Amino acid sequence: MDAQITSRRRTPIRWILVWWLFVLSAVAYLDRVNLSIAGAKLSEEFAISNIRLGLVFSAFLFGYALCQTPAGWLADRFGPRRVLTAGVLWWGIFTALTAAIAHSLANAVMVLAVIRFLLGAGEAIIYPASNQFVARWIPSHERGVANGIIFAGVGIGAGVTPPFISFIMLRYGWRSSFLMSALIGLVAGSIWFLAARDTPEAHPSVSADELALIRQGIPESAAAKDASLLPWSTILSSVNVWILSLAYFCFGYVAWVFFSWFYLYLAKVRGLDLKASAVFATLPFLAMAMCSPFGGAISDALTKRFGSRFGRCGVAVLGFALTAIFLVFGSAAQDTRLASFVLAGGAGSLYLSQSSFWAVSADLGGRSSGSLSGFMNMANQIGGMITVSLTPFLADRFGWNTGFHVAAAIAGLGAIAWLLVNPRVTLSPSPGIPPFEQRETA
Repeated sequence: MDAQITSRRRTPIRWILVWWLFVLSAVAYLDRVNLSIAGAKLSEEFAISNIRLGLVFSAFLFGYALCQTPAGWLADRFGPRRVLTAGVLWWGIFTALTAAIAHSLANAVMVLAVIRFLLGAGEAIIYPASNQFVARWIPSHERGVANGIIFAGVGIGAGVTPPFISFIMLRYGWRSSFLMSALIGLVAGSIWFLAARDTPEAHPSVSADELALIRQGIPESAAAKDASLLPWSTILSSVNVWILSLAYFCFGYVAWVFFSWFYLYLAKVRGLDLKASAVFATLPFLAMAMCSPFGGAISDALTKRFGSRFGRCGVAVLGFALTAIFLVFGSAAQDTRLASFVLAGGAGSLYLSQSSFWAVSADLGGRSSGSLSGFMNMANQIGGMITVSLTPFLADRFGWNTGFHVAAAIAGLGAIAWLLVNPRVTLSPSPGIPPFEQRETA
């Protein structure tokens, strides 16, 4: 009797691993956003202007964008467990090297840019590998929530970073904050390697009932073990892939306004001191952390009720449209606190759409979801690369409101792009076979 009861229990191993991907996502953003918080100290020590600091931010994003597609292919080829572990260890090494830059070093800016480029190259693996995990482990009807949880780590990581890095900097210096970030990453990566497996079949703790549930909900394109990976000609000839990539470009442009410049905007434009800036700078990221899983849950629920066209695309369109509105009104607010909260609403609204990108790309790519989502995420990072340099340029020439207005216009373009996405198409792995329509849950 006890054996029968045990066999019927579903051990939610897939959700335990999804939550650890949430942790790794938070660590990734701790490692990338820490420079934004420490930027003022680095600017003083190495005499770096905002424009040159923007180039350092761009170096990270260039490495991150350049390696998205090969990172996705590695995840498809070798599985998310080993590839993601290697990536997290890589982040730790180059985060620690940032702290090793000597005060008297000539061309310190160039060295910092190279280190950040290599850090970005290593961090490229996080989301393509996570999407490959989702494609193998998570039934289609749960992918909105799963991706929402994973990307809530973005908000938590970016939100915790300002007070955490500020606390360490004020007591031990900016170098110690980078060393602490590196240590956290090394521990998190080691736990992932011990806990994860590439497939549910390979995990000793997955129950028979959970395995059956997973297999039942995985699309045929991802479930077939003998299926070949999609050729790049198939991926690059898909209209859906290009539209998703355009929309994610818009997402990246807007998101990196917050990741790279919001803290300095509050300090230098709104006149907040270090502690106050650290507190108010967390608001957009806390909004991201709350809205990412919320958007995913709403997307899953609407997809079950009305189909993926309404559930995935509708939520994304709404998120982008609200973002544009919040950016315009938030930047115009005279009161600093009000402006911070309204702009944070724009960041949260943007992340309502986050899970839609990754749920659709996982369904679209199947076993090649790492490669496909890596290509999509490359467009995201190109948008970020542009905004980290263009936003301070617009601010210097025309004022910070112009920078936010341009971001609002790009958010509007993202909403239009999502109106053209067809989330029901799955790409065929064999050349010459056209994409087929998936059956949607009634």
